[in-house]
Amino acid sequence: MSLQALPNPACVVCGPENPRGMQLRFQMAEDGAVAADWTPTSDWEGFKGIIHGGIVSTVLDEAMSQAVSARGWPALTCELRVRLRKHVVPGKTLRVRAWVVERQRRKILTEAALSSPQGDEHAHAWATFLALPG
Repeated sequence: MSLQALPNPACVVCGPENPRGMQLRFQMAEDGAVAADWTPTSDWEGFKGIIHGGIVSTVLDEAMSQAVSARGWPALTCELRVRLRKHVVPGKTLRVRAWVVERQRRKILTEAALSSPQGDEHAHAWATFLALPG
């Protein structure tokens, strides 16, 4: 099932109206996780031939935000931890997958992974989101 884009159509990761953005399209998996394929371009490089770690972190954060949003919980990232395992290179398609681990009142714990089609994990992230009141 395709997920609706989050409220900002200009989002750098998922915004369909941002011509310079990544325009990732997240899908809901049967297990409740969300996933999207991402083929980074050289526009996102730090060093030549290597996608900047901050960009990788941004994609993981967005995926976890989508996982939270898919449950109907408006929330903001309040803590993010990323482990970069392998270089991400331009032109190679990877899959970002994110899921909610648990909710404790307003605190929502999530995880995400960025992996190759062969299953090699390039990055893993953990985040805490704070559900907005209301």
